[in-house]
Amino acid sequence: MKLTQTPSQTVGPYFSYALTSEQYGYDFRSLFGPVLAEPQVAGEHIRLTGRVIYGDGVPVPDAMLEICQANADGRFVASRAEGLASGFRGFGRCGTGTHPARHYWFDTVKPGAAAPGEAPCIDVIVTMRGMLLHAFTRVYFDDEREANARDPVLAALPAERRATLIATREAQPGGVAYRFDIRMQGSKETVFLDL
Repeated sequence: MKLTQTPSQTVGPYFSYALTSEQYGYDFRSLFGPVLAEPQVAGEHIRLTGRVIYGDGVPVPDAMLEICQANADGRFVASRAEGLASGFRGFGRCGTGTHPARHYWFDTVKPGAAAPGEAPCIDVIVTMRGMLLHAFTRVYFDDEREANARDPVLAALPAERRATLIATREAQPGGVAYRFDIRMQGSKETVFLDL
């Protein structure tokens, strides 16, 4: 009997609670969580929130998002020690399975532009069941119109698709939030980047 290669397996649904154990109430510490910036960190403190949505409009109950971003000065954290000392981690992780509406959320600071000519943005990795590989996207901010117009990544996209990468600013009790829903399929599918 000749053995052949077996098909690839999808990545879930265990990853969200395995990598975000504290969020799911397990008694071992998560390496990263949804809080990227402690209160003393300079910059405008914001909440990035939204849902990961299937093509039919239903929220994904067990997606996991990871984000990476620069601080308010446009500088990325260079080491774990720097992140611990400054209170700004620059990387976060959140699952959608513990919020009743299947939202994700990150408490952070609004990033500065990481390089001349670029708009402030947050890099996002989406992992969910049924996917063989994670998906990459970006979050830009609706109140950065001039910077967005110059950004090379946004400029490379068809004009009608750029809005899928723009988070909407909302004033909420306790601070500012940016709403960013990630649509996995359909006519308003979020732009995913080939990195």
